[in-house]
Amino acid sequence: MIPPKNILEHIRHIQNRAYTCVDLTIYYLERIKEHNQQLNAFVQVYADSALQQARELDDHIKQNKPLKRLHGVVIGIKDLIAYQKHPLTAASKILEGHYAPFTATALQKLIDEGAIIIGSQNCDEFGMGNSNRNSIYGPVKNFLDQTKTSGGSSGGSAVAVSAQLCMVSLGTDTGGSVRQPADFTGIYGFKPSYGRVSRYGLVAYASSFDQIGVLANDLYDIALVLEIMAGRDPHDDTSSPLVVDSYSKELTLENTHTKKYKIAYFDSIFNYKYLESGIKKNVLETIDTLRTLGHTVEAVPFDYLDYIVPIYYILTTAEASSNLARYDGIRFGYRATANTLKEQYTKTRTEGFGWEVKKRLMLGKFVLSSQYLDNYYLRSLKIRQLLLTATTDIFAQYDAIIMPTVPMHAWDIEGHKKNIEQDYLSDIFTVYANLVGIPAMSIPLYRHKENNMPFGLQIMTASFNESLLVQFANYILKTVQKQ
Repeated sequence: MIPPKNILEHIRHIQNRAYTCVDLTIYYLERIKEHNQQLNAFVQVYADSALQQARELDDHIKQNKPLKRLHGVVIGIKDLIAYQKHPLTAASKILEGHYAPFTATALQKLIDEGAIIIGSQNCDEFGMGNSNRNSIYGPVKNFLDQTKTSGGSSGGSAVAVSAQLCMVSLGTDTGGSVRQPADFTGIYGFKPSYGRVSRYGLVAYASSFDQIGVLANDLYDIALVLEIMAGRDPHDDTSSPLVVDSYSKELTLENTHTKKYKIAYFDSIFNYKYLESGIKKNVLETIDTLRTLGHTVEAVPFDYLDYIVPIYYILTTAEASSNLARYDGIRFGYRATANTLKEQYTKTRTEGFGWEVKKRLMLGKFVLSSQYLDNYYLRSLKIRQLLLTATTDIFAQYDAIIMPTVPMHAWDIEGHKKNIEQDYLSDIFTVYANLVGIPAMSIPLYRHKENNMPFGLQIMTASFNESLLVQFANYILKTVQKQ
């Protein structure tokens, strides 16, 4: 069978009885069986439970009940999102053999609307990484070129969508972990505002940064899935009570293509030492096109570019050192053999965590120590507040900020081991949105001339203004891309 291009087309096929939910689920299970051994995108495939969900949804149709909004949509989930009675390991040895005791709120909302959960997807351990190398299951290969990285930490989720192993994936984004792999694999990656989507059931890395995000091949799919997931959750006190707009309907508004936008970009970004010339050229051409179409596009000063990555790593590792203290081998997960309780704690955490996680935990403990608390952690909090103030000022004058998603194209899987600085600084354009809590999306617009690999444009709007972000992204795709 030919898979649907997007959720709208899928719902029409289901209504017209072109195929059943079981048919579609079997199609994706066969795709996974054919490609996953090479790509390593899925770590668990839920064939039995997915087919059971599909049969129940087909029975729902046979009883002439109204279709649900995601009726039979096949979705994969990053191995950081809880799905009751299914494995949840965070791609780490320390959660070996662990099963989720409940389902994440965001995921449950999708299931309630008819989504079929086909499996859990590979990622960097506890979401710590940008290449999917830091996984107990091994790296994920890019479907478009298996010598290239998939990006991370939601690499498995991005590749599963790119390779059509599922229709939509849920990833998590702490510093770009949805948007960067989306950029490298030629798909859409959306990080909502902090608090827009419940974090209940998400394995925590850095609690003031983490958000569940969406990866898909179609903007409508992003909008609809976000619309269903979003909203207040009594299980998560950081979730927002603000009304959730119908993001999917924003794509059909007539003023989307007539409105004149005011757009900002940071002039300092285009002088960044690791920004590849081809990426710079394409984004600047998009800026020129927007101006030609009558929009206001202006460079704004941004004096914090050199501070973004350092304060991100200081704050996230500090939070991680607290969040990951619970993994001690006593109540669940991997437990090392030892003679004393102290030895058991030490051996369990030493053997259970990978090297990247251990590095970040040690850094987190260091910046929180009494000797360095003021110089690192508290100073970083002050800079974060300055960033929030500067961002508020920008959005008081502009509708959106645009910039490249990543400064370089997808590198060889082993390529960045020789340049640690470049590895960490590849997050420089994405961590900003997490630091200030605003929504951001990578849309697939461009191709590298040298190797034809994709890369994207990143769009950001003010906090909780996902509606405008969706509208503007749609305008870029329908109008600017055609110029």
